[in-house]
Amino acid sequence: MSDGKMYDIPLEVRAQVMAGLALAWDGQWFLKVNDKFGWDTAAEINLRTRHAFGRLEMRSTLLALGKKKAESLVDALEVWQAYFRMFGADRGVFAGDYAIEGDTLAVTVHKCAAREGAKRAKLEKDVQACLTCEQLWQIWFSSLLPDHEVSQETIARMGFGDSACRFRVTAQEKRSRV
Repeated sequence: MSDGKMYDIPLEVRAQVMAGLALAWDGQWFLKVNDKFGWDTAAEINLRTRHAFGRLEMRSTLLALGKKKAESLVDALEVWQAYFRMFGADRGVFAGDYAIEGDTLAVTVHKCAAREGAKRAKLEKDVQACLTCEQLWQIWFSSLLPDHEVSQETIARMGFGDSACRFRVTAQEKRSRV
């Protein structure tokens, strides 16, 4: 029975704790599936789950911001950045650079918490985070820009020996059919 104390965790600390727990949940989930079914099955299920979750992440962020969709590629990047700040980008768990030219977003990732966690797990392979990113940017930005055809080109990945991950995301407005 409680002695009458009621603890209250400050809102900013709640967000940090929940973000950390989400990353830990994801890592633990992968490890347990790997233990039971092997790396290849765990990686395949992780890929499918991560892509589905990517759509949920962006839809939830739009809802939280009171938006139905992003207005442009620039706006989509700002929505995405708002989401990632919530997950610790401002605390250094993820670091990247972005540049938009026309309908193309160039992304360079210097630090990735998912990749770092995969390395710490010391499994037979540590590229599961890299596999999910092969289409994840396209999934995120398609969710934010439903009136656009979005494609992704994967140029480099740290998990495969590159010094940084590099992606090119192109978002072209869909032509209306008359």
